Amino acid sequence: MLAGFRFRPFLLGLFAAAAFAAPAAAGPYVLIEADTGKVILEQDAGRPWHPASITKLMTTYVTFKALREGKLHIYSLLPISQFAASTPPSKSGFPAGQTITVDNALKLLMVKSANDMAVVLAEGVGGNVENFVSLMNANAQALGMTATRFRNPHGLPDDEQVTTARDMAILARALIKEFPEHEAYFRIPTIQVGKRLLRNFNRLIDRYPGADGMKTGFICSSGFNLVASAHRGTQRLIAVVLGSHNAVARAEQAASLFERGFQAGSGLEVLLGGAKNVSAIANLAQDPGDMWEDMCGKHRKRRVAASDSGDEIDDDEVETPEDALRAIKVNRAKLLSTELPPSMKPIRVHTGPERDDKGRPIVVAKINGRMEVVPTGYNRLANSPFAPLPEGFGPQDKQERRLRLPRVVPMPVKRPDSQS
Repeated sequence: MLAGFRFRPFLLGLFAAAAFAAPAAAGPYVLIEADTGKVILEQDAGRPWHPASITKLMTTYVTFKALREGKLHIYSLLPISQFAASTPPSKSGFPAGQTITVDNALKLLMVKSANDMAVVLAEGVGGNVENFVSLMNANAQALGMTATRFRNPHGLPDDEQVTTARDMAILARALIKEFPEHEAYFRIPTIQVGKRLLRNFNRLIDRYPGADGMKTGFICSSGFNLVASAHRGTQRLIAVVLGSHNAVARAEQAASLFERGFQAGSGLEVLLGGAKNVSAIANLAQDPGDMWEDMCGKHRKRRVAASDSGDEIDDDEVETPEDALRAIKVNRAKLLSTELPPSMKPIRVHTGPERDDKGRPIVVAKINGRMEVVPTGYNRLANSPFAPLPEGFGPQDKQERRLRLPRVVPMPVKRPDSQS
């Protein structure tokens, strides 16, 4: 805070004004710089809250670590167990007994928010859900997510599953910084499953310019949650919005936060000169917020319309950098009113193995201690067509093994009376 400093002339010269209409925030939020972790705006960011499906960001984080460590490959086949198939919706609906690649499970997890795929990944990485949840909590503590407790990998209701906006911003930043090679999973607009086209629940994607992820969530107790990221030029921001009253409101609030950060432009560096890091926000020791009655109770409130207005900031003078950013005028109704051209075509998702351009199944096996794609013609003993196959490359694909055997070409036998 810069006590006694008047921002009025600064704002007049720095920020362009537009119509401002913003629903009052129902729950906590935080806006940070992705590169530095500095806090731009926040409200109750340390207040405990039920995460709902933004839990799946930690599910992806643990899975990405397993991929990096070579324990899995994106084309590794994972079984869909009966336990996974019986998980409540939202889900892919694939039956037990089938298999799916890590790659396709992640796509369904991020776009469809498929709870059954969260269990498939948990069982594939951890051996069982309990072990995987332990990995989730261990990673949360290692990242400094001090108020976060996970009890399942999907975010379905559990009174003990809690987080904060602060903690989720830390996780989102870790995903961006540590796993840039996997960022595309968070910004897929649409997937195709059979003949069905499934649109990402994140309404910012292909609607807000520069939006590039991440994950939505909803259960009755949490309201509508969103962790989102967006970039403009070289600047990237992360917004966490918890407890909105509907899907449109959470997207508009996140877009509004982004717009304040981006509109500040070069002045943002001045405003953030003394800003604290997101990790410096104190997590509060209190019960998590509960929106069950508002969302799903008998006397639930009317759904908040996108045009509903809330607190308008029209102070003549503002005292702090945070007030300066809140004073930026943003027309929330227009932020997401235009659908942008598709950033990519629908991505096909399916069960079973991935196949190469010739239609052959891509086989993954442990090679030199890591799960890798088995090269065409791979053989541990180059001179023997009957060398043992690598781990995981077994009799399930006899046709592939047959194709790998070298072709035996008969050589003519030279007779004593023949002429060369």
